[in-house]
Amino acid sequence: MKTIFAADGSEYTKKALAFLVNHESLAGAQDELFVLNVQLPVSARVQSLVAAADITDSHREEAEKVLEPIRKFLDRHAVPYRCEWVVGSPAAEIVKASVREHAHMIVMGTHGHGFFGRALMGSAAQRVVTDSEVPVLLVK
Repeated sequence: MKTIFAADGSEYTKKALAFLVNHESLAGAQDELFVLNVQLPVSARVQSLVAAADITDSHREEAEKVLEPIRKFLDRHAVPYRCEWVVGSPAAEIVKASVREHAHMIVMGTHGHGFFGRALMGSAAQRVVTDSEVPVLLVK
């Protein structure tokens, strides 16, 4: 089974990752785990003030803050995985990745960082559930 694991680095991401690893039927040696982090695009105003390379570097740094602890955790638990980060709308990018990767399921936490993040990830989770063609497992 191929699973998309949507990761934003929040406590909900950590809970979802622990749930996934503790259920071998979801993330066993025969399964494929694709870890995806979606970085929000910067506004057009910011883009006009900052070099594109600097924006890309910033996105990469922020994505690595999320992905590196996940890599370490998955390595410790001997779970095979692949990581990627993209820039865009979280829900749209998660659903797009599930189609591109021919995923069987999407796993994600229900909320993101802080007040704004909770609202954003909560709405992203709702949108993924609505738009996805594959089952979505939300971990609270």
